[in-house]
Amino acid sequence: MSDNTPSFTPKPKRQRHFLRALGLFLCWFALFIPVVWATAAICFDFSVPSLRLPLALIFAVAMLLAFIFVKSRLRAMGVFVGGFILVLAWWFTLKPSNQRNWQPDVSQTAWSEINGDEITLHNVRNCDYVTETNYTARWETRKVRLSQMTGVDVAITYWGSPWMAHPIVSFQFADALPVCFSIETRKEIGESYSAVRGLFRQFELIYIVADERDVVRLRTNYRQGEEVYLYHFKLTPDQARDRFLGYLRQINALHQRPRWYNAITANCTTSIRAQNAPSERVPWNWRILLNGKLDEMMYHRGLFAGDLPVAELKQRVHINQRARATGQSLTFSRDIRDGVPGMPR
Repeated sequence: MSDNTPSFTPKPKRQRHFLRALGLFLCWFALFIPVVWATAAICFDFSVPSLRLPLALIFAVAMLLAFIFVKSRLRAMGVFVGGFILVLAWWFTLKPSNQRNWQPDVSQTAWSEINGDEITLHNVRNCDYVTETNYTARWETRKVRLSQMTGVDVAITYWGSPWMAHPIVSFQFADALPVCFSIETRKEIGESYSAVRGLFRQFELIYIVADERDVVRLRTNYRQGEEVYLYHFKLTPDQARDRFLGYLRQINALHQRPRWYNAITANCTTSIRAQNAPSERVPWNWRILLNGKLDEMMYHRGLFAGDLPVAELKQRVHINQRARATGQSLTFSRDIRDGVPGMPR
């Protein structure tokens, strides 16, 4: 009598096959990501523009052939790792520079001199705008005193997605105009910002030190589609001065030694966090990268003045209408704060 009992693979064996296949897939996925990045790095950053695309294609095809034809999976993975390390080693040899054909609004780098209580700021930007792209670049020297600092504000600018924004930190003084710091990409003539290119070595980092009638009014009065919200920080005088000196250290360092901008590791918000010693930095939060929610994070940490629900506070600190109403007035900084909750009078 024949045995018609159906055969089957024991369940533990099927599970092992599945876990092995899953592990192999995850390994390859983890290797493909850096290879894609390396291909893009060659395409964007290679010093000879005419060779960028051919070399990127050669690299990508070489990695694909290794994946298809190298029989040993371990050796194929080794080719991927080796190719990525080779490109990464070259990429780290690329050096930023302060000597390029810069756009006029980023042609100068700010620096400071500290003489006790008195701070001298060089290359403070105060452009005279007709439109966003039609302006006269002006660079000034200003003096402020630490003992006269009265507060710190932050202007958070949105230009489209509610998930992305740009913070501008403004320091207030009793006997001088506010001083703003805006961390941006330093663009050459003909360049424009790209979030994808910002992941590579395409832009230098710049700390623009500016008058509010320049860097804030540019966004409220001249750029189309930008909305600006001005919050006042709850900081002690010592905390405010410490933050100001942190910015001064950064501008002096960049004036002497340029650094690359990076859309993830060295952008307008991660750079602020990195100004402090590791033990003094605010805890990491996903809203530091998706910085359109940065104001909500700071609100819930109790950093903003104005005892209002978050939605009402945000509505009250929206300054575009006030900024447009004040126009060319020299009292711009005072006018945009009129009625903003928590602002000292």
